[in-house]
Amino acid sequence: MSQLHKFLFDGLPVRGMLVQLTDVWQEVLKRRAANVETGPYAEPVRHLLGEMTAAAVLMQSNIKFNGALVMQIFGDGPLKLAVVEVNPNLSLRATAKVVGELGEASTFPEMVNVNNEGKCAITLDPLNKMPGQQAYQGVVPLFDDQRNKLDKFSDVLQHYMLQSEQLDTTLVLAANDTTAAGLLIQRLPIKGEGNLAAKATMEDEDEIGRSEDYNRISILASSLTSDELLNLDAETILRRLFWEEKLVRFEPLIPSFACSCSRERVSNMIRSLGTEEVESILAERGEVEVGCDFCGEQYRYDAVDAAQIFTGTPTPPPAPSSLQ
Repeated sequence: MSQLHKFLFDGLPVRGMLVQLTDVWQEVLKRRAANVETGPYAEPVRHLLGEMTAAAVLMQSNIKFNGALVMQIFGDGPLKLAVVEVNPNLSLRATAKVVGELGEASTFPEMVNVNNEGKCAITLDPLNKMPGQQAYQGVVPLFDDQRNKLDKFSDVLQHYMLQSEQLDTTLVLAANDTTAAGLLIQRLPIKGEGNLAAKATMEDEDEIGRSEDYNRISILASSLTSDELLNLDAETILRRLFWEEKLVRFEPLIPSFACSCSRERVSNMIRSLGTEEVESILAERGEVEVGCDFCGEQYRYDAVDAAQIFTGTPTPPPAPSSLQ
């Protein structure tokens, strides 16, 4: 079962989280593989999307925010888009889009940052928006302060967290065909909880790199290998890394797979196309078919269904699936 473990280092200004996504990650990959139009993700794409999924769960759990956290990479290579959405209850979905052939591209820069123009965006989308309220979004490039391409996605996020929260952060990420996992270690903010959408304090900026406790624990965390993160259980990992530290542990949280697509949302999208466009599709194909990139659900509309969308006549809902 997928689990997220949160912990504090007793008496020290450091917190940590460890996530291991098993059944949830396997569900994402299974649904993609079942899509007859796309087929399964190539191995390098699976690896990156798995790391993104684990990281997004860690970041959602690390903030005080009632809404979805959406993590996106906009690539300038063959991998054009990768998206992970995690809700406050840790339900999640993920997808990626490759344009053309991946070819020999396998490293992070080769897939998404060929011309150093790739971007990573983190969006906080409030669950119940107030009038005029906008989602918060932070965007960073995929290079460092000297414009050198970053080799790992974890390096991008560490740089992002340093800019957005002014907090030292260490991330170790790994993924394969059965597990997506991550370890996050972070210096605690001097005031408040710390939040991606909040303004960083001058006190926290002044403390960057100066905490001996954080630096010591960061070195221990960075010694964790991908094989250990993917194959050892949480108890073993924490004991091996921090056996000399006193940890305050919390009850594990259980991430899950869920998709927010629905026939109503798809109908609204079709309505936005306009009558003329929809009639053209019906004339050519006999039906309008829309597939969800996240969960693979297929929504089909014949001429009668389409007419009901534009006349306002309710469309009878399909039989609910186990995830809808």
